[in-house]
Amino acid sequence: MSYKDNLIKIDAYVAGEQPDKTDFIKLNANENPYPPSPEVIKAINSFNGEILCKYPSANAVGLVRTIAEYHGLKPENVFAGNGTDDVLSLCFRAFFNSQRPILFPDITYSFNTVWCDILRIPYEQIKVGDDFNINPADYRRENGGIVIANPNAPTSIGRDLDFLREILDKNRDVVVIVDEAYVDFGGITAIPLLKEYENLVITRTFSKSRSMAGMRLGYAMGSADAISALYAAKDSMNSYPVDSVAQAAGIASIMDEEYFQATLKKVIATRERLTKELRLMGFELPDSSTNFVFAKHPDINAVDIFNHLKTKDIYVRWFNKPGINDRLRITIGTDEETDKLIYELKELIAEVSWEKRERALNYGWTDS
Repeated sequence: MSYKDNLIKIDAYVAGEQPDKTDFIKLNANENPYPPSPEVIKAINSFNGEILCKYPSANAVGLVRTIAEYHGLKPENVFAGNGTDDVLSLCFRAFFNSQRPILFPDITYSFNTVWCDILRIPYEQIKVGDDFNINPADYRRENGGIVIANPNAPTSIGRDLDFLREILDKNRDVVVIVDEAYVDFGGITAIPLLKEYENLVITRTFSKSRSMAGMRLGYAMGSADAISALYAAKDSMNSYPVDSVAQAAGIASIMDEEYFQATLKKVIATRERLTKELRLMGFELPDSSTNFVFAKHPDINAVDIFNHLKTKDIYVRWFNKPGINDRLRITIGTDEETDKLIYELKELIAEVSWEKRERALNYGWTDS
């Protein structure tokens, strides 16, 4: 018997590669390429550091009130946490306490299985369709809860409210979590459904559309009972509230709607341009409702493209998993970063095409 026998044994979540350098193009973490609102930077720079000797507002009262007003909700319908991962992990603890398995797609945010393993929550992964779409009928089975990312990652596909209603209508006796990390980039929010379904909980992040990945700030929206359960879980497992600086920065971000919308428009415009260019190069990819695309080239292995781009200091995401190991998840960068990506992909495709033609000529496979 060794102490090692008592160490946790789980398959940990693996994030995108983080090179130890600065001179590269980072398109593998779904970060926003633009800085946060100038009001956020102003709030941080003007923050009174002397008050850091005191604990922050335990339930982030000011930030929660601001989020609630922004979405047309009451403060008792909002919970703020240290990033969506913190919020979601508390959701799993607070809501999934039966012996029945919770359900989520087999291709989605891979942290779901990690939380289930840590918290010993039984789960079933429901296979998505060949087109990566989720079939609501597959969730009409006994379960202890449901988690749906909408839009989904890494597939980039967003679905409408009828899709969510079909799942919610058949699962009123369990909590249904809808993760809206990417909804601002073109998805359809489930917030209007909060009035219809008390068992619906929606999670959001400041990391993506609000350009605050380095701040770690997220929140949940739901019924007063569901939010109360989240606070109970937090106070029992992780009593650490959102820090004072993050609360001030979050409020500043929400108050600057003009900058927020302008940044979204830039990311979406670049995404549409990249989508068009990729398809012209032969890539196959669904229409994206996120700040990334999920692309496959019919003639070049995804891992080969991934490795080639790394030699050019361009980092995209490749998942070595069945069903998606033939695709790349590419975050939308600035226009300049996107131009460099497009150029290198065209160069690679031209090189591969030339090599194939040379082999064909050598073996007499062509009349040329």
